[in-house]
Amino acid sequence: MEWVILGIVVLLLLWLVMVYNRLVALRQSTGQAWADIEVQLKQRHDLIPNLVETVKGYAAHERGTLDAVVKARNAAVSAQGPEAASAAEGQLSGALGRLFALSEAYPDLKANQNFLSLQGELSAVEGKIAAARRFFNSAVAEFNSAIQSIPAVFFAGSLGFTPRGFFELAENERAAVNTAPQVKF
Repeated sequence: MEWVILGIVVLLLLWLVMVYNRLVALRQSTGQAWADIEVQLKQRHDLIPNLVETVKGYAAHERGTLDAVVKARNAAVSAQGPEAASAAEGQLSGALGRLFALSEAYPDLKANQNFLSLQGELSAVEGKIAAARRFFNSAVAEFNSAIQSIPAVFFAGSLGFTPRGFFELAENERAAVNTAPQVKF
């Protein structure tokens, strides 16, 4: 009888170790996914000064827009964690949208090869950020589900496993997504 009880205790301990190891692996996966986003965001942040300098040559009197892009970039570079980065990147996306809208008013800028190249690179990086964001949010969802599911819910919090936040759309982007586009002829 003692051997049966000992066997059950050993099996229970092995099972708890397996659950703990799975939670650690999921936490590492979310950390890796966030690091991937940071790499893409760094690429984006590195392209922006070149883009601003290119636009300055053509639209020097559009100082407010250029300053807004620089300010938004600096805020995005210093943002820590998914929630802060998400908000800062939303502001940066809005400022970049206004910067690209300037090209419509300046045909020479719109035709500038350097501007077009930077715009293309930035567009490619935006696509990579979107893919990395989807991967990160998927990893966070899996991690959060694991720590909130039985049996892990009973001991995950005491072992330091806390829910992670998603990298979500900014409010201005969410409003644009939720509004149907108007088509006029």
